[in-house]
Amino acid sequence: MSAVKRIIPLLDRVLIERIKAETKTASGIFIPEKAVEKINEGIVVSVGPGNVNKEGKTIPTGLTAGDRVLLPSYGGSPINLESLRDKEYLLFRAEEILAKLE
Repeated sequence: MSAVKRIIPLLDRVLIERIKAETKTASGIFIPEKAVEKINEGIVVSVGPGNVNKEGKTIPTGLTAGDRVLLPSYGGSPINLESLRDKEYLLFRAEEILAKLE
């Protein structure tokens, strides 16, 4: 079981893998890492069960694992684990996610 599959978000939190920008152009030229901007898109890895209302019922989020989403420029809690160094994972509240992409 991979380390990312062991992270289970609580309440309305969503674990997202940020999509990396291309570091190579169509013609084969490599772009330096400092010149590449971060893309505001990500893929949902896992979703918490949802918020609990006053009556104690769980209100599920509108996202599922595998959804492609639009992220805000700032925000989210970065997940820094030794085994996850090759990819960038962030933890957002469901209400912070801007849109679901199709």
